[in-house]
Amino acid sequence: MNGNSFLVDTNIVLYLMAGDQTLAQLLDQKNLSISFISELELLGYKNYTESEKLHLQAFIQSVQVIDINPIIKQSVIDLRKIYKIKLPDAILRQPPCIWICR
Repeated sequence: MNGNSFLVDTNIVLYLMAGDQTLAQLLDQKNLSISFISELELLGYKNYTESEKLHLQAFIQSVQVIDINPIIKQSVIDLRKIYKIKLPDAILRQPPCIWICR
C-alpha cells in the first residue's frame, strides 16, 4: 500500500455510512480496502434499512476486500500464541505485504 491507499476498519466504514464529512474528505480520492472480517461484520448486522443495506453493498463493491491466505493464518496463530489478543485483532495486525486482494 502507498500513501494513497488505506485499509479501513469496520468503525470507519460505519462513520462514513453515517455521513461523517471529515472522514469523507480525508478519504476522498483514496484507494480503500477493507478486510474480509470487516465485510462479515458489516453484512452481518441485521437492523439496516433497505436503503442502508444497498448503500453498504455498493460501498463494499467499490473497495478492495482483502481475503485471508495460508501465510496470514500461520501468522495469526503465532500472534495469538505470543500475545493474548482476540482473533479479529490478530488478523488485522498483519503486514500489508501478505494480504491477497480480490
